[in-house]
Amino acid sequence: MLWLKAFHLIFVVCWFAGLFYLPRIFVYYAASEHQVTRAQLGVMARKLYRFVTPFMIIAIVLGLAMIAQNPDYYLQARWMWFKLGGVAFLVVYHLQCGRYVRAINDNRNQRGHVFYRFFNEVPVLFLFAIVILAVLKPF
Repeated sequence: MLWLKAFHLIFVVCWFAGLFYLPRIFVYYAASEHQVTRAQLGVMARKLYRFVTPFMIIAIVLGLAMIAQNPDYYLQARWMWFKLGGVAFLVVYHLQCGRYVRAINDNRNQRGHVFYRFFNEVPVLFLFAIVILAVLKPF
């Protein structure tokens, strides 16, 4: 169980690294007025998205494997349901990042750098909430 937890945490950290950096690329893209720079940032965003998506999948699979080790405990714990809700939101956030990556690479971006600056802060809030839920196990 500890190996499972260790690898789960490793892949969560890797996934979050992408969730933190990818929207920052969006900010730079939206703030840039140089087409060459924007094209390079689009490539960077696409490659990063493709790189971190498997981390998300592996983190989720390992998390589900941990739940499967003791489903009676985890599925009755309210904190776990809140945590799973946060993870579900982050999956949607990740998929939305993919939509923005496609829009940027197709020259269809309609968002400004201010929007992306706020969008960039969302995973930080969920990281705090999910870690607090997993460590303190309130409720």
